[in-house]
Amino acid sequence: MCQLFIGADPDLYRSRSRSLRLHGVATSIRLENLFWNILEEIGARDDMSVGRLLTRLYDELAAAGGDCANFTSFLRVSCGRYLALQVAGSIPADRSIPIRSLDAALILAREASGRECAPRAKPVISSREARLS
Repeated sequence: MCQLFIGADPDLYRSRSRSLRLHGVATSIRLENLFWNILEEIGARDDMSVGRLLTRLYDELAAAGGDCANFTSFLRVSCGRYLALQVAGSIPADRSIPIRSLDAALILAREASGRECAPRAKPVISSREARLS
């Protein structure tokens, strides 16, 4: 099991800091490269740079009364949710479809009710595991 994770490119879990300005205040955010890659993908879907995406996320989090002091953790969770919502079929895998075009209220309502938009794929198991079950 662990080989799937241990065998990953070590560059994915190396941390990198990026400096940006949030409302004129210079700040630095440190994340693993995997998260920066996902944030780049999310931003690209809506024609935004990572800096612009982070500013928008920060502003919307603050407007919603969220915990901006824990912004780096919020970004990691956002990346995980993005991937999980793709797996569930709520966010199309087609990267040309902007996130802003999705019905967030509908996606959140489906998530809250426990319904998924698409069936989950069955996990691939080895023949040894199949014999044991």
